[in-house]
Amino acid sequence: SEMETNHAVIVTGASQGLGAATALCLAAKGAAVSLVARSEGALLVVEALLQKSGGQAMAIQADVADSTACSRIVEKTLERWGRLDALVNNAGILGPLAYTADSDPSAWLKTLEVNVLGPYHMARAGLPWLRKSAGRIVNVSSGASATALAAAGAYCVSKAALNHFTQILAAEEPGVTSVAVRPGVVDTPMQTTLRETAPSVMPRELAGYYEELKAAGNLEPPEVPGRSIAWLALHAPSDWSGRFLNYDDPEIVTPLSAWVN
Repeated sequence: SEMETNHAVIVTGASQGLGAATALCLAAKGAAVSLVARSEGALLVVEALLQKSGGQAMAIQADVADSTACSRIVEKTLERWGRLDALVNNAGILGPLAYTADSDPSAWLKTLEVNVLGPYHMARAGLPWLRKSAGRIVNVSSGASATALAAAGAYCVSKAALNHFTQILAAEEPGVTSVAVRPGVVDTPMQTTLRETAPSVMPRELAGYYEELKAAGNLEPPEVPGRSIAWLALHAPSDWSGRFLNYDDPEIVTPLSAWVN
């Protein structure tokens, strides 16, 4: 299908897992991608991979919890690509796995800073340019936004807030399409952390569930939801603005299959 050569996209949390997979798909489609993460080494590896496959990519080492850094990400993107068409807010941390009564307030705060204020800072910095391009914001959420997972309170609450922020953006910015997406259970470092940590802090059935997902081969490879997120960043219809979508929703999968092949 047609290449998206006139599109510039920022992907946060792009050094590994879902963000890297999303960026690869975007670059393969001809979009210019600004890759953002805290870990510069891993980020440069992804940048090199995209460039080697003929893609346009630029690594920007930054922490999305820092509002000044987020403004700089947008500035650098405009300097390099001359435009901004989409923002994929994928950077996220699992945060503390602890019951509320036993939890560390600073660890909770850190999760909210990265998972909620990160997308807020990025959206705030990017919106003037996204208005110009009639662009899109894709907030990578989680099924945890609608499920009460004992000992994962900070993460669950952060994702519920992110979904509602998506609806706020849709209400405030009719010229920009803002969606949240549930990427499913993906074989990424976050799942590894869950398997390692869950047995000591989570209820036994919940810890067992994460073990079983991996053992039964039920984790999606990152490129599967990554393709859905990339498609949403470039093609989400404006009347979807404000919605929380599943990566494997038939509404996405049907146009996606034609787009990918």
